[in-house]
Amino acid sequence: MDQFVYPATLTPDSQDGGFVVTFIDVPEAITQGDSVLEALQQAADCLDEALVGRIRRREVLPAPSPVEAGQYAVAVPAHTAAKAALYLALRQAQVTQVELAARLQCDEKAVRRLLDPRHASRLSRMEAALAVFGQQFVVSVQPVSGTAVNDVHEAALSPAGLPPVSGAKLRRKRQERA
Repeated sequence: MDQFVYPATLTPDSQDGGFVVTFIDVPEAITQGDSVLEALQQAADCLDEALVGRIRRREVLPAPSPVEAGQYAVAVPAHTAAKAALYLALRQAQVTQVELAARLQCDEKAVRRLLDPRHASRLSRMEAALAVFGQQFVVSVQPVSGTAVNDVHEAALSPAGLPPVSGAKLRRKRQERA
C-alpha cells in the first residue's frame, strides 16, 4: 500500500440532522458532523484513531478502496501514514522488532518507539527504518480543495472530485474563516 487515503461516505441524518460518516474499508470508523465541513473534520480524526488502534492491537491495516462518485477522499495525518508504512513493511517482511533493531544498530526500545503511532519519531529515523525494507518516503502536497475555503462546502455536489482531506487541514480552514 503506498497511500493512506480512504473513501468516506456521508449520509444525511434525517433524525438528528447533519451527516453520518462511514468508511467501507474501516467499518469501526463511524462518526458524524453537523455540516459537511465538520463531518469531514471528524472523519479524518476518526480514521486516524481507527488505524492507530489497529496498529496498537497489531491487526491488519486494510488497503483503501478507490474513491467513487459520491464519496470523499480522507487522508490520515502524515505521521500516522509514516508509522503505518513502517508497520506494514515489518509485517510483510516478517521481521521481528529485535531483527529490525539489529539492522538499524539500535536498541529494541527505539524500534518500539518508531512503531508507536503516538510517539513523535524523527523523520530521518523513519526513513532509515523503511530503507531496511527497500522503501522510501515520497511526499506529495495537494490543496484541500481548489483555491477557496468555500470550495469545501461545494464538495457536497462533487465529493469524488476533491483531493484528500485531513482533520488538521480542515481545522486550519475553519480558523481562517473565523
